[in-house]
Formats: sequence, structure tokens, C-alpha cells
Amino acid sequence: MKIEGMDTVSASFIMIYLLTLLLIATDMVPMSVAALIGALFALWIGTGYGIFSYEEALGFVDIRLIGLLIGTMIVMEVAYRSGLFRLIALYIIRFAGGDSYKLFIILCIASAAVSMFLSDSTALLLIAAAATTISRIMDYDPIPYIVSTSIMINLGGTSTLIGSVGNMIIGLSAGLSFADFISYLTPCELILWIFTTLTLCWFYRRRLGEKKPVPEFDPWEGIEDKRLLFWSAFLLLGFLGLFTLHDKLKIPPESVALGCAIIALAVSRIDSADIFRSIDWDTIFFLIGFFFIVGGLEKTGILKDIAHMLINITGGGIILS
Repeated sequence: MKIEGMDTVSASFIMIYLLTLLLIATDMVPMSVAALIGALFALWIGTGYGIFSYEEALGFVDIRLIGLLIGTMIVMEVAYRSGLFRLIALYIIRFAGGDSYKLFIILCIASAAVSMFLSDSTALLLIAAAATTISRIMDYDPIPYIVSTSIMINLGGTSTLIGSVGNMIIGLSAGLSFADFISYLTPCELILWIFTTLTLCWFYRRRLGEKKPVPEFDPWEGIEDKRLLFWSAFLLLGFLGLFTLHDKLKIPPESVALGCAIIALAVSRIDSADIFRSIDWDTIFFLIGFFFIVGGLEKTGILKDIAHMLINITGGGIILS
């Protein structure tokens, strides 16, 4: 049945969507605020024209994704504060033995590997700090290391279910498990890692610095709470293990993330309010706002029309689609 005013509603939702993207692209307001402004107008128009009710609108928000994101952020924040990642960075310096090329390659691969389990923003903060520490200790130009690790983080984040928000949305919507992402994407990713690392190594070959003796330092010197570090390492291994096996164990990924987050908060003895302040709420509220906008587009049938248009253009071909 055709809803009166549907054409007006459809045009309004398309305008809301485009204006939200414009606000984000121009940085006029934070992306979370842009999405929430769009969500507000989407709710007004959607409920005003009777396209959906407020109760239906609440169903647009994917609580599973939000839980997965928040849980993962808490676990990784506790692991970061324990000094675990800094310890690993210092052992990388020792393992490289002062060879700048070897150090560069290890740091690039480590950046991609870390971003498989952290959001891009968190991984970037972590690896950039490690790269800066390494550059300072070895007296190397930090630019090649920071730029290259940033590129590798973006590349590595597409490998797993929890590596990026996009993967989380695709995985939860399509019912793909952590193991599915690993089996389908990781072989291709590994080839890209090697190719990209060698390309970056060649590009920055004159700025990496010469081989130097490794200064004497104790990697454990800055660790204030070894108990927390060991707990974090154990919890992180359990976290990754459960994610790998969650499909066989019939445990939803968001349950794994939130369960591990609760354990991390309980054993860390860190002020929970301080941990919560470190969560990337900008991304969380951006997603919540955008869910309302996309939900409105779906309710008006716009997304279905776009899908049919693409099928007509591609003739239903899988590769072209």
C-alpha cells in the first residue's frame, strides 16, 4: 500500500543522509554530533509521517554491535594500561639488534597484526606511541616509522571480525564468525602485508637510519604492576581464543567481548570510571545516530530501490555487483 507523502519522505531521508555526510566531510561538527543531528530529523520525519514508531526506531540500533565495540575497547584499554604493548615494543627493539631495516619490517608487520584485534584509532595511538619510543631510543627519524605503521594499521584492520567497525557490521549482519574472516581474508592480507612492507621499505630506504648498537635498557623497568600485566596477557589470550572458537562454542561475539570486559574491570583494580572515559564514545554515538538514518532509509524502501537498480545495471552478475 502506498503511504501518502512517501515521495516527500523519501526525498527528505535522502537529504538527511547527504547533509549528514556533508557535515562529517567538512568537519563542521564532530562526526557523532553530525550523525545524531541526522538521527533527530529522521525521527521527526519518520514518526511524523507514520513511517515508523519510536519503538520501531529503537530497534534500528544494533545493540549487538555496540556491545561488541564497547567490550573490545575495555579489554584493550586495560591491556594497554598494564604496559603489555610497551613491553612488546621494547622486546622488538632488542630482537632487531639495532638493524633499522629489520626493525622497520618487524614494526610494520606488528602494526598490521595488532590492528587485527584493535579498532584503527586505538591501534594507531598504541603503535604510534611504540614507534615514537623506538625512534627516540634508537635516535632514528620517526616519520618513516609512524607513517608506515599508520598505513599498515589500515590494511591489517580489514582482516578480522573485530579489526574494524565495518567488519563488525558485516559479520554480525551476515552471521560470519571470527574464524570465517580469518579463513577468507587473512591469506590475501598476508600477501598484501608483505608487498606493502617491502614497498614502504624501499620508499623510505634513505631515511631509516644506519645500524646502531642497542642501548642497554630493561624492558620491565617501566612496569608498575606485574600482576596486572600477567592478568592482561592471560585475559587477552583468552579473549582471542574465545573469539576464534565462539562459533563452535555457540557464544555470540558480543557476549565474548562484554564477558571479557567485565572480567578485565574486575581484576585490573583500575578505576572503572577512568576506563569508561577512555572509550571512543564518538564512534559509538556516531553509529547509534547513523543506525537511525539508515533504518529510516530502509523503512521508506530507498535501500531496496537502490539494490534493484544495481541488479538491473549489473544484470545480476556477482562480480560486477
